[in-house]
Amino acid sequence: MALYELRTYSVVVGKMAEVVSLYGSEGWAALEKHPKKLIGYFTGDVGALNEIIHVWKFDDDADRRAFWAGVFADQAFMAFAGKLRPMILKQENKLMMAAPWGPHP
Repeated sequence: MALYELRTYSVVVGKMAEVVSLYGSEGWAALEKHPKKLIGYFTGDVGALNEIIHVWKFDDDADRRAFWAGVFADQAFMAFAGKLRPMILKQENKLMMAAPWGPHP
């Protein structure tokens, strides 16, 4: 059964443009060379301002752990993360399973 991971990063007020630029110049390049697990990235518009939200789909928890182990072993990603972290106030991760009804990505 697929496992979905919802990651929400709260960005320091006034730093969203810098975060978006950093993802565009370094973050995405570091992530896209890894297995294709990403459903999408989103930014908050109304209510949830200053947030970057991303959703990932994994085969199971072992697949999820192997994916992140590979990402965290990547020097380019870790260099990006070192620049990103000072602009992040908090991070929340949620693991979810698809409901047995409705569409699934």
